[in-house]
Amino acid sequence: MVDPHLDRNVLSALQEVMEDEYPTLLDTFLADSEERLNLLRNTDDAAQLMETAHSFKGSSSNMGAIRLAELCHRLEQQAKNKSLVDIKQLVGEIDREFAIVRHLYEAERQRALATKPAVRRY
Repeated sequence: MVDPHLDRNVLSALQEVMEDEYPTLLDTFLADSEERLNLLRNTDDAAQLMETAHSFKGSSSNMGAIRLAELCHRLEQQAKNKSLVDIKQLVGEIDREFAIVRHLYEAERQRALATKPAVRRY
């Protein structure tokens, strides 16, 4: 079954590359995303919206958050065209999608920590 929110192949590749730092990567993405989302919620400046949506889109894409990246792309394009109509509605969609994604990444973090091999002490 295809997950409309996360590309599990991207997460698997990231876990393989990041190894023990994978949970930290997930935490960093969530913290950075919260900051970006706060910026999106609190600005009416088209340039700031475009810049923030662009960086949020990139990090979401890199982390396999498919729908979140798509929504950020839509916001980036609207801000680029200085079409600020329905921006609050689109930011609301991004907010709701991030709430879903945050839950999925938190579960992914717990899964990664649970499967981490125990350190043996001699």
